[in-house]
Order: sequence, then structure tokens, then C-alpha cells
Amino acid sequence: MTTEDASSRPLWQQVLDDLERRIASGDIVDRFPTDRELTEHYGVSRHTVREAVRRLRTRGLVDRYRGRGSFLNDARLTQPLGGLYSLFQAVEERGLEQRSEVIALERSRDADAAGRLGLPPRAEMVHLQRIRFAGSDPLALDSVWLPVDLGRHLLEVDFRRTALYDELRERTGTTLSAVDETLEPVLPDADLRELLHLDADEALLRVRRLGWAGDRAVECRVTLIRGQRFLYTSSWRADDQGATAQDG
Repeated sequence: MTTEDASSRPLWQQVLDDLERRIASGDIVDRFPTDRELTEHYGVSRHTVREAVRRLRTRGLVDRYRGRGSFLNDARLTQPLGGLYSLFQAVEERGLEQRSEVIALERSRDADAAGRLGLPPRAEMVHLQRIRFAGSDPLALDSVWLPVDLGRHLLEVDFRRTALYDELRERTGTTLSAVDETLEPVLPDADLRELLHLDADEALLRVRRLGWAGDRAVECRVTLIRGQRFLYTSSWRADDQGATAQDG
């Protein structure tokens, strides 16, 4: 990376974007590179590297220990945007115990979820609501609605230690082929703070997902994820799409 990079973004932002991409892809694990290693890798100044690393530390992604160097913060789960992911797998892949506390698994009606699934407002669906844990810590409140013809096959499943997508595939032959997602920050109320053991200044990310199997919407999901425990990352390269960035 050089100052002749075609991007108009500052160099520290370019380094930061690439570091986030490398962390998300597993290219960087455990020990984080030193400032010297990063300046040599990216061909930029130490000041540029330190600014990028400072922002990673501010986000809680990297911890620095005197005399030992810098390490990835294992408490933060990282997930690239733009792909189908499973909280179950994200937690397991970090070497943490994945478990859920099931709050509801029942036939239910919800006009908003039905509308997103292309069903009549009073259509019966199957509703699964869980508190998701990473180790001993609550990570998210997860609510899913499924069309009843699929969901009814899951009503007897013990979801404390299994993944919804695995059960959906094994019991109904349904595999998601696409998802649409939106993310927005939300301020938790007192009940959510207690339920998820939130810090006083901790916010949540609300992730709304619509999952598709072919041209059919089969999953309506709303997940409230602890902002200090989960990091979404994204990167874009003109070469990936055969396009150039436009002035926004």
C-alpha cells in the first residue's frame, strides 16, 4: 500500500479496513502484528499504523499488554457483512461454549413477521425466541418466525445446543440460499439491560434478517446483539465488482 493508492481515503483508514478484513478472514489470529511489522507490510509510516491500531483498540478488537505486545480480544466475535452466518458457528469457531436459553418455541401470530414472509397478517407461524450465550455471558436475544409448514417440524427440537439452520436442513430439507439484512443501533430498556447483563453505557445492534430458500422467504429474524461483544466488518475493492467508486 502506498500514497499512490487510487482511493481518496486517508492512509490510516485504508490500513484499518485491511486489518479488519484480515481479522475477519482469520488471517490474523491471537498475536497482533507489531507496529514495525505493520509499517513494513503496508509501506506506510509508524504514525499511520498507530492511528489504525488505536482505532482497533478503541473498538475493543485489540488489547495491548506491556512487555507482551498486542493480541486480538477473544471476547469480541467478528463477522463480515454480506454473507450467511450462524451465531452458533461464530461462537463455536472462537472456542467458546455455545448454548441457548429457550424462551419460546410455539405456534404464534405476528402481523409484521407475516408480512415480511409474504403471508396474510393473521397467518399462523412458528416462533422461536432464545437468549444466545457465548461461554457464560449472554450475547444476544434472538427471535425467529418460520412459516408453519416448515416450523411445525421443529417444535420438539431442543434448541439449547443446536443450530436452527442445521435442524431446518435435516428435518425439512430446506437450505437458505440468500439473506437480506439491515443493522441499526438501539438503546436497550431496563428489561433488556437485565436480561443481557449489559454495562451501563452498552448499546445493542438490532439485526433484521429475511432468509430465502430460492424465491421463497422462509425466515424472519430479529436479533438484538450486544455491541461490545460482536463486530461486523466490511471491505470493498473495485477489482471485486469491476466498478469504480462514485462520489457519495
